[in-house]
Amino acid sequence: MNEPVRLAPLDDTATEQLAAFCKAAGDQLRLDILRALRSDSFGVLELAQIFGMRQSGISHHLKVLANAGLVRTRREGNSIFYRRSLPDAASHWRHLHEQLLNGLDALPLEPALTQAIAAVHSQRGEVSRQFFARFADGTPAQQDLIAHFGLYRESLLGLIDSLVLPATELAIEVGPGEGGFLPDLASRFGRVLALDNAPAMLERARQQCAEAGLDNVDCLLADALLPQELPAADCLVCNMVLHHMPAPAEALRRFADLLKPGGTLVLTELCSHDQSWVRETCGDLWLGFDQDDLARWAGSAGLELGSSLYLGLRNGFQIQLQQFTKGAR
Repeated sequence: MNEPVRLAPLDDTATEQLAAFCKAAGDQLRLDILRALRSDSFGVLELAQIFGMRQSGISHHLKVLANAGLVRTRREGNSIFYRRSLPDAASHWRHLHEQLLNGLDALPLEPALTQAIAAVHSQRGEVSRQFFARFADGTPAQQDLIAHFGLYRESLLGLIDSLVLPATELAIEVGPGEGGFLPDLASRFGRVLALDNAPAMLERARQQCAEAGLDNVDCLLADALLPQELPAADCLVCNMVLHHMPAPAEALRRFADLLKPGGTLVLTELCSHDQSWVRETCGDLWLGFDQDDLARWAGSAGLELGSSLYLGLRNGFQIQLQQFTKGAR
């Protein structure tokens, strides 16, 4: 007769973790919050808007999720944003955590929830659009207060020149600003598309191209995040723009869609920081990004992390240059 299987006793901490996990996962609304946080982070007021609840009510559910280790927080200036936690390899219940998230991610979002999230993204985007609309009178862009392009231009060009691309037929730059990088791209690719959703900034980019005599650059009033007919690019450049975008993870998915198989996304961004004055002065929606978050979002979009370069600045900011390659199909 076989001996009965005897399991090692669990300590009090492990059982408390399981109880907190079961409590958090036993409520439909809390599961929906986890679904909404799949590839995004939201503040308490944003989540209250999405789920049509009072702030106190949504805060209670977030506290339960946090106690269970299912969400974590990140401070953005004076605001706190919530995001999903990844399973902890040291946890007794890591597999349960993984199975829960995988099960939730297999379910499509209901149209009402999708629309509510889109409304929050739209509000974030409007804040950015209103900021850049102020530059219609030719006021210089404020990005130089953080990092002048000249400080990392050569590093960016060196990265692009080192790439192994499917071809050099087409490059896309998302958010070209005043167009300062377009001449460099135009000298390296047969055609360049500059995409911007701010008419005033795009007009200044057009003027830059005209003054430089560039005949292979097209400046298009377009939102890179919206589905539209655009040719697939060999290289897509997003230069200090992602922190102005309402949904960074969704932006990376859209960038991947705009690339040929084997094509490359070149991303320059700020590393995470705590200098919240950039929100009002520079129109930033996000205070930089962690490299691990960028790599995770890119991986979900079918992009593989390649080269990375970090440049520290005297004003306390750090710039990261990241290169991601779309897998060949």
